Amino acid sequence: MEPAITVQRVYKQFGKPGAPLWKRVLRRNQNGDNAPAKRIVIAVNRVSFEVRQGEIFGVLGPNGSGKSTLIRLIATLLLPDQGRLSVFGHDVVAEPLTVQRIINRVSVEASFFKKLSPMENLLYGARLYGMPGAETRKKVVEILTRLGLEERSIFAPMEEMSRGMQQKVAIARALLTRPRVLLLDEPTTGLDPRSKLEVQEVIEELRDQHGVTMLLTTHDMHEADVLCDRVAIMDRGKVVALGAPQELKNLARGENGNSPTLEDVFLQLTGKRLETE
Repeated sequence: MEPAITVQRVYKQFGKPGAPLWKRVLRRNQNGDNAPAKRIVIAVNRVSFEVRQGEIFGVLGPNGSGKSTLIRLIATLLLPDQGRLSVFGHDVVAEPLTVQRIINRVSVEASFFKKLSPMENLLYGARLYGMPGAETRKKVVEILTRLGLEERSIFAPMEEMSRGMQQKVAIARALLTRPRVLLLDEPTTGLDPRSKLEVQEVIEELRDQHGVTMLLTTHDMHEADVLCDRVAIMDRGKVVALGAPQELKNLARGENGNSPTLEDVFLQLTGKRLETE
């Protein structure tokens, strides 16, 4: 089958070098300007992989490893400096509108009209996709109830809800459009254990019952181990390991005689512990 997502030697950097030294010296002599060269940050460095249709593909790594930048590139929110990305064969640079119709994204910090209720926020989003009102209202209640929201919360202002509850509404908004590809950028960060489990169950249900392809970024190694069919571990913008969770754990040695974990893999590949990054 055609891959759902193809990433080919993608490179993305932020920042530009400052002026050459002789120009900065000239400016300083003329007007006292002694601005330093701007720092270049390489966020994604020649990354390549494919995501198969109907799988949950995890991207693990500490903050600053390039996970969220990669999600934004696939979602057409950023342009790659080099390389190629495609979703079901559609190039994200050449065909951004086509890609946007078949994907949806849940970010770690979701944006809403906070004075409006979850129902009003989701109905507004549905109109942008041309979805009918009566059918959509029923679907909104069904999805939010499935995610653990009480019916009274569905019609209360978003500003009265906890961050965890707001994140559930963000996931519901993404599910409402029935995307072929769902990009999940740390969707369970900040959720209490029960809410986290409910969201993870919905993610598995989307794969098993609806065949949705998902790319999940997280720094929670246990979550990736439980949910993901395959995992790419990123560090400093590069993929340092890729495979099924058990395949990766076979590469490492457990501590104190225990079975190895994905965190053991990360530690032995990078020399760093994930939680300290």
